[in-house]
Amino acid sequence: MATMMMSIFPPPPSVASLFILSHCTHTIRVQSTTQFTGFSIRTRTRDCSRILLTEEREMAVMEEKKLLQTGIAEFYDESSGLWEDMWGDHMHHGFYEQDVTVSVSDHRVAQIRMIEESLRFAALSEDPAKKPESIVDVGCGIGGSSRYLAKKFQAKSVGITLSPVQAQRANALAASQGLADKVSFQVADALEQPFPDGQFDLVWSMESGEHMPDKPKFVGELARVAAPGGTIIIVTWCHRDLGPAEESLQPWEQNLLKRICDAFYLPAWCSTADYVKLLESHSLQDIKSADWSPFVAPFWPAVIRSAFTWKGLTSLLRSGMKTIKGALAMPLMIEGFKKGVIKFAIVTCRKPENVEIE
Repeated sequence: MATMMMSIFPPPPSVASLFILSHCTHTIRVQSTTQFTGFSIRTRTRDCSRILLTEEREMAVMEEKKLLQTGIAEFYDESSGLWEDMWGDHMHHGFYEQDVTVSVSDHRVAQIRMIEESLRFAALSEDPAKKPESIVDVGCGIGGSSRYLAKKFQAKSVGITLSPVQAQRANALAASQGLADKVSFQVADALEQPFPDGQFDLVWSMESGEHMPDKPKFVGELARVAAPGGTIIIVTWCHRDLGPAEESLQPWEQNLLKRICDAFYLPAWCSTADYVKLLESHSLQDIKSADWSPFVAPFWPAVIRSAFTWKGLTSLLRSGMKTIKGALAMPLMIEGFKKGVIKFAIVTCRKPENVEIE
């Protein structure tokens, strides 16, 4: 009641006072003034409106993020079993030699080649004295990369995913392969990773960045959890870089990407150049990027062919509407690559050795 009275009946004009303005969201503004005028009322009203608008926007962003993450988790809860049954435990593109005909069995080999080529591009040392001892797999799927990297480097690895089904299956596979003491998986948000600063020698993100609604925060978290001297590897879907005179993609390009986003639970896309700028903003070193679109060209046609086998169709129908919706959008990915709108990008860097961890 006292606060309300102060807001309605100000003290005498000559007395310096604190005006406490409360509004429906319980934000409090404390303002010092020496004169009560119509101008100060209008200013405080505008300030209050701006605060309310900002809070409404923040709440809307949080709600949108929550809905997106729920959609992502449910999509992978539904589809991961189908993917594993058809393609194995690596839920990412394969890396193919150009102009080479590939058979079905080659695709799983190509997925392993994608991991090896990513490590090679990042110039990750295989010197036993320099190999990573701790790895985080951000957006781990059912843990294929984590287990492969843990075995390759004899390292400890932890994977995070939004999907409880994926985390459970990943841990089961690790146990069945005798890796439970080296590899573990948990449900966690890549934008708020449950790890201390500077914990991992290798920060690995294989085709998860496209799901991140806040790319600056995503990159910031990758940089935060990387150990001094650690390597960050990001392999992700991007849209093409904008030209010098462009401020945005063309309307038809935006429409194509929106249709893909709606099917695969993706937020707004960014370019490879955007990722490079974000990494530069954290003073990371040895930043490199490349467009690997030509090397993944056989992937989506192969996925579509596998979906239209008898086994693929029956499994798809059992998996649920989210998975079916994603399957129907696969031709859009091929269109995006062919028209140069979609780029399959790799971006790598290192955290400086002399960074102090608090």
